[in-house]
Amino acid sequence: MDSTMSHTTVQQAGKVGVSDTREKMNIVIAGHVDHGKSTIIGRMLADTDSLPKGKLQFVQDQCERNSKPFEYAFLLDALKDEQAQGITIDSARVFFKTEKRHYIIIDAPGHIEFLKNMVTGASRAEAALLVIDAHEGIQENSRRHGYMISMLGIRQIVVLVNKMDLVNYDEQTYRRIVEGYTEFLQGIDVEARGFVPVSGINGDNVASPSQNMPWYNGKTALEFLDAFKKEKPPVDKAFRMPVQDVYKFTKSQDARRIIAGTVETGQLNIGDEVVFYPSGKKSRVKSFESFNASPPEHLIAGDEAGFQLSEQIYIRRGELAARSDQSPPKVARRIKVNLFWMGREPMTKRKRYLIKVGAAKVECELEDITRVIDASALNSESQKDQIERHDVAECTLLLRKAMAFDVAEDAAATSRFVIVDDFEIRGGGIIREKVEDEQEWIREHVIMRNQKWETSMISKEQRAEKYNQKATLILVTGDKNAGKKTLSRALEARLLADGKIVYFIGIANILYGVDADIKIEHSDEHHKEHLRRLAEVAHLMLDAGCILIVTAVNLTEDDLEIIRATIDPDLIEVIWVGDAVKTDIEISLRVAWNEGVDWNEGLEANLNLIKGMLQDKGLIFNPAR
Repeated sequence: MDSTMSHTTVQQAGKVGVSDTREKMNIVIAGHVDHGKSTIIGRMLADTDSLPKGKLQFVQDQCERNSKPFEYAFLLDALKDEQAQGITIDSARVFFKTEKRHYIIIDAPGHIEFLKNMVTGASRAEAALLVIDAHEGIQENSRRHGYMISMLGIRQIVVLVNKMDLVNYDEQTYRRIVEGYTEFLQGIDVEARGFVPVSGINGDNVASPSQNMPWYNGKTALEFLDAFKKEKPPVDKAFRMPVQDVYKFTKSQDARRIIAGTVETGQLNIGDEVVFYPSGKKSRVKSFESFNASPPEHLIAGDEAGFQLSEQIYIRRGELAARSDQSPPKVARRIKVNLFWMGREPMTKRKRYLIKVGAAKVECELEDITRVIDASALNSESQKDQIERHDVAECTLLLRKAMAFDVAEDAAATSRFVIVDDFEIRGGGIIREKVEDEQEWIREHVIMRNQKWETSMISKEQRAEKYNQKATLILVTGDKNAGKKTLSRALEARLLADGKIVYFIGIANILYGVDADIKIEHSDEHHKEHLRRLAEVAHLMLDAGCILIVTAVNLTEDDLEIIRATIDPDLIEVIWVGDAVKTDIEISLRVAWNEGVDWNEGLEANLNLIKGMLQDKGLIFNPAR
């Protein structure tokens, strides 16, 4: 069970035994408040003999003693009351069985739980029951839950029109709901497998055909469930494992680095070649590791994994592990998504959010809105420039750096995401499509470079510890005569005097050296190639553990994106020299030469500002800490 679940589990009497060969299926049940979900669940437990022995009679007797009419929803409450007696209880998961299968019902009490579970995996249901009250009709949450279930990629859906007894089992009332909700589902490209008129309290068409509705001759709710197709086991899909952490050991010169995470799909064996995305770095599995247990012979979907690589490569949390002999995940900075927004404040353009996919967490912003749908009314607007609360949007997100993922049609687990703002989950959804961007060709080069890279026996951490600094690219930009070179040379001298491994490169050093073959060209494509080569030179220097200072005139955000495609954005600091930033580039610090201040004093003040920034970010040692 998912560790994030805070509820307890309602367990059936005679749970799945060792000799029980019936297959298992997870289903999710959703619906508007008071439309009868609990009654439906209680009736299924009772009618399939999935309750603890004597529990049904106990609850009925208790209701009679208290002069209270019996309701099947009370069965769930009664099971919860047994928690004090040592029974494990969970209002979110209910077990029951038919002759064909063992089922786990995952209750969907609200939007927040839906979104959280989309990422944690608790909502990996293969089918869904949507409950609609025949008397109240289709409500806002009926539509919202329907849309969110479709966003989870669930396509096996049955709609239960409950409380038919309250409308005297009227066929026309049922038909109106079927017509209205079918129209809604068609608008979100979903087709229900069926509609069933039921009465949870009386048991009509739940497990047994109803005598009260001779006009309905379709399947019961349980017959529909048994007719659902079992999903292909995730072990048969391409291997995917989000890297949760990399454990390093220092005692007794233990050089192990254990890649840890949970296998989402597929399987992994010792000797398999593993590629980590988005970096493209690869190595072979040397061994599996377990804490306080014998290491497994292989890993399969659902396993909490730990393994060593035969060649030690630098891997970070958030990368996505895949096997080189199987289809790779997508890698992109721009993605088309279906997004459900829950924040009280609307999601707006030009604001930074965090997107979380698996273990990866990256800054993002809303780039473009294709259309916005009010999930409660299915009104569609294509001209909106923000996403309101409870809206569902088809939109494009721009990520600060490339992320690895799968699209929803290929793998649900690695396509789901949530959006975090101010430390709270404000939205979530699924990734539908990778969108090409101008840096695509550079990332392809970088992946190839990383796959062919000859790694050193010295790790980045060892260099950082030895040099007492973190490898950093300091880009100094601004107007042509702003004093960038003077400042950069002085910064190099200051850091060298402090004992740092530092090097300064003027852009001309690249243009007339590495770029000599294209220096005479002035096209936009050659400008991009200049920047790519600059970034590759910087990559070498950073791999050596250096602090590299580079000057360039009026760099733009587009220029920076080319550099970021080659170098980890977390290793880049941008300093603008001048009174005002003249381009759209995102900067770390702005410095200027103030009028009336002695040149040397101004230079010293600017050097102190830059050094202070580097210390505050932990890139060089700060003795004050």
